[in-house]
Amino acid sequence: MTPTPHLTETTARPERLAPFQQVERSLHAQAGTATVDIVVPVYNEERALPGCLRTLHARLAADFPFPWRITVADNASTDNTLAAARRLADELPGVGVVHLDRKGRGLALRTVWGASDADIVAYMDVDLSTGLDGLLPLVAPLASGHSDLAIGSRLAPGSRTVRGPRREFISRCYNGIIRLTHGARFTDAQCGFKAARTEVLRPLLQVTRDDAWFFDTELLLLAEHNGLRVHEVPVDWVEDVDTRVDVVGTATDDLRGLWRMGRLKASGGARVDVPSRPAPAAEHPDAVLAPATRRGALSWEVGCFLAIGAVSTVGQALLYWLLRGWWSPAVANLVSLLVLTVLNTEANRRLTFRYSTAPPARAHLGAGGLFVLGYLVTSGAVLWFKSIYPGASTAAETAILATASVVVTCVRFTVLRLAVFTSTPRRTR
Repeated sequence: MTPTPHLTETTARPERLAPFQQVERSLHAQAGTATVDIVVPVYNEERALPGCLRTLHARLAADFPFPWRITVADNASTDNTLAAARRLADELPGVGVVHLDRKGRGLALRTVWGASDADIVAYMDVDLSTGLDGLLPLVAPLASGHSDLAIGSRLAPGSRTVRGPRREFISRCYNGIIRLTHGARFTDAQCGFKAARTEVLRPLLQVTRDDAWFFDTELLLLAEHNGLRVHEVPVDWVEDVDTRVDVVGTATDDLRGLWRMGRLKASGGARVDVPSRPAPAAEHPDAVLAPATRRGALSWEVGCFLAIGAVSTVGQALLYWLLRGWWSPAVANLVSLLVLTVLNTEANRRLTFRYSTAPPARAHLGAGGLFVLGYLVTSGAVLWFKSIYPGASTAAETAILATASVVVTCVRFTVLRLAVFTSTPRRTR
């Protein structure tokens, strides 16, 4: 494999690229052959670096079944980090050093990953907050070819974290914003524990632009947008309060980055020519397969849409009934319809039309237009009923509202399917 350096943005001086450490076959009879380059980006980490490298090196030497090396990426440190890295490279076989003349974790990863000759590249934070038991599960799906990128997740089922409420709240809010604005399916964008197959990573690196902490999110959004398979590993994570992260500044930069990525995807600039993956095929030689059509798609869409619509109708009716005690029929209907429309659209985008290539913004804008139609129809029905039966109870109003909502639901399905969501499945890589 010939590496493709990406060194136009900064000057990277490889102090020493270590050879891959070979696996002892007698201890690992089933050891893999894919080479793994584990990058540790550092900036002013002379205190933490020795403990990190010695711990990581010992674990890799004892348990890791793939040829490996460790590369320290020094981001223009102003203390003795570079000197410490050099001493450790002399002490520990398989440890190399790359020095960059500018700081930034994203810059370091894009530079070192882009120039690596390994089959798989990974990185972890120098504080080793993520438990190393997750390293092999992170790399194995990539070595087998099953997945393209792998990430550690502190929010996936089965993960265990020890951190303060402030960081917990900020992390959950940020990842929620990513899912809401970009429809992301990964749960944790910022855990410092990721790996990727080099052949699919390099085209993505040519599109990434962030030099700092948003790089992780940018890379994952590009991967999902281009149909790559992202594998999530639940991890154990313990917060180290000795951090170089400016939480407020990073959050601001992340929001700007999400806006930029949204514009990039809308313009088509986020499409990348990544290596193709064969279409799914049956393993059993005598498997009986359905015709290669989307014959069952309409049945799924109708059934799922009706189920979501039924839940939404009940939810809207219940919310209307609760709000009617404080507000007029028109206002109560407006609020209940607005809330349930957003939830309904997101549910349909993720479930009913899950193969659609329509971006979240288009889905919610299209639903917004249907929201106006639905509000006019349902409000008109309730006001008309009140004009005929002024003394009718709130329960009767609610029944009329539910009936009108059923009619609106049928219209919404037709418009969403034909005009808002594309019916073309996501391309098979």
